[in-house]
Amino acid sequence: MSRVSFPVPLVAGLAYGVAAGACWGVIFLAPLLVPDFSPFQLSEARYIAYGVMSGALLLPRWRSVAGRIPVKGWGGLFCLGVIGNIAYYVLVGAAVRLTGIATTAITTGFLPVLIAVFGMREPGALQARTLWPSLLLMIIGITLTGMAAFGHAAGGTSDWVHRAEGMACAAAGQGSWTGFAILNARWMRRLPDVGAGEWGLATGVATGLLGLAGLPFAGFGSGMHATSCWLGFIGVSTGVAVIASVLGGTFWNACSRRLPMTLSGQMAVGETLFALLYGCLWSDHGLSGVQIVAVILLIGSVAISAVAHRHL
Repeated sequence: MSRVSFPVPLVAGLAYGVAAGACWGVIFLAPLLVPDFSPFQLSEARYIAYGVMSGALLLPRWRSVAGRIPVKGWGGLFCLGVIGNIAYYVLVGAAVRLTGIATTAITTGFLPVLIAVFGMREPGALQARTLWPSLLLMIIGITLTGMAAFGHAAGGTSDWVHRAEGMACAAAGQGSWTGFAILNARWMRRLPDVGAGEWGLATGVATGLLGLAGLPFAGFGSGMHATSCWLGFIGVSTGVAVIASVLGGTFWNACSRRLPMTLSGQMAVGETLFALLYGCLWSDHGLSGVQIVAVILLIGSVAISAVAHRHL
């Protein structure tokens, strides 16, 4: 009986993808930790902090990195900052407030499917006939999880309206991040001399500048908050910036550099799984039987995809 062997870059890419998912899962908790602040205010604080930290880390090698990124590359970084960071986080934050962590995570869980489908035209991608078993398992798993989540709805008209609005925000965020994943992978292929960590920090600098530009519109002076609220807000925003933006972004870039998009895109399912885990820990409620089956299907879909990619 022959063994199934996996090349080191594939194993490393999968590990980086899991690490990125674990980091990104925390963004679903942030809106619930500081409910007195709007999703846009959370986004502004997170990305200004991200920009400051990225700039500080990049400063010692700024000339070297900046010299390897052309003018068009910086335009691409600002575009990535808008669609993959600011817009996505505002939409996810609004969705969590409206419909909760589980439903938001489930809706955005379709990201891997979209990325894999759109990534079929990218270099190193597999064809649909090879990917369909993995994609089918993923769709079934996410659908089951969604059914379980809506089964806990209160049933009132206002509750269903909020859920519909929340899912619309989550779906819009899904589209935003799909565009980010595809464009980010393309830019990294165009600039092979720029390391994954360097590209992530450069993205942070661009996003931080965008955050500063939007600061006058954040409405920080329109409400009165206690000192403890401000301290909690600063702590949560900074923590999310470090964990989700700096670490998560670096892990994701390393994953994208080692895996074809059809596989790296599916690794984004880790964000959904970790978000569900963190949501259970926060609410002190375990997963239902249907949700456990869905999680097994989601993990199985990525495992099948990994086996299909082992010879690339």
